[in-house]
Amino acid sequence: MASSQTVSNPDVNSSHSRESKRKKRRKIVDAGEIEQQTSLDQSRWRTDTEQQIYSSKLLQALRHVRRSNDNPSPVNAGRAVRETADRVLAVTAKGRSRWSRAILSGRLSLRLSQINKKHKKAKLNSGNIKSKKPAAKKRLPALQRKVRVLGRLVPGCQKLPFTNLLEETNDYISALQMQIKAMTFLTGLLSAGGAGSVAAHPDRLG
Repeated sequence: MASSQTVSNPDVNSSHSRESKRKKRRKIVDAGEIEQQTSLDQSRWRTDTEQQIYSSKLLQALRHVRRSNDNPSPVNAGRAVRETADRVLAVTAKGRSRWSRAILSGRLSLRLSQINKKHKKAKLNSGNIKSKKPAAKKRLPALQRKVRVLGRLVPGCQKLPFTNLLEETNDYISALQMQIKAMTFLTGLLSAGGAGSVAAHPDRLG
């Protein structure tokens, strides 16, 4: 009786094998869909539609900034344009990438860092902290140093694995290239005919 129970049932084994094959097929299909989605995300910045959407949003945001700041200095005006262009670029990305989410949350992070700096200064002024010699830093390999620099250049990507960092970098570079094209086109259009020409011909954006 015990020996008959230990004998495996062929029908059960065949059903298990079929189920395992189905799971493997699902994994292959899911991996293919993820790879296809990644390539689509990287190529969408090169489309005229994406550039037109970004250009129209950027123009509206710049008009709002200009109305809110009557007489800004050249330095403040340039900073405002740069921050607005980056913020609109992150909004156009719809939070699908890590760098876009980092730009959108940048104001909160900046405010928190300012608060932390104030607390650190207060502790140093209290005189309770003993001075310590800085520990000797180990020199990293050349490739690892370059990866760290690249992680600092792409917003929000300092602690990403190398493969994810490359994906974010490719997407970020494509977005910046589209941003440059859109801003160059808007600059030429505004200098030639003023803001009225853009409002009269919104289809020419991009």
